Amino acid sequence: MEDKKQLKKSKVIKIDSKKSWEHHISDATIQKYPVVVHFSAFWCVPSIVMNPFFQELASTYQDVLFLTLDVDEVKEIASKMEIKAMPTFLLLSGGTPVDKIVGANPDEIRKRIDHFVHSTRSYESV
Repeated sequence: MEDKKQLKKSKVIKIDSKKSWEHHISDATIQKYPVVVHFSAFWCVPSIVMNPFFQELASTYQDVLFLTLDVDEVKEIASKMEIKAMPTFLLLSGGTPVDKIVGANPDEIRKRIDHFVHSTRSYESV
């Protein structure tokens, strides 16, 4: 129960290693939390511009784990998730990718995350 409280307090968590990625994905899978990942790069202006929006989403969707990952810092995960452009937003359920949004399109990202969150809640209550 304490872990769930901790997740609710957290905003966006920066992933800086494969170990960190595996830890957070494993925890979210065990606790049945949906995950949204912002794959970015420090040199990519659209990625940087999306950071405040991503923080806002993390505050809005309290029961979702929001992660951010610089593709140049954790290349192995970016490659494994087949990230080819930044920004890319990956939605995971049970550790498995279920949707991918490429590009800085706040309206589309919000719409897809909203649908994703509602569909995972529906699925969990069945």
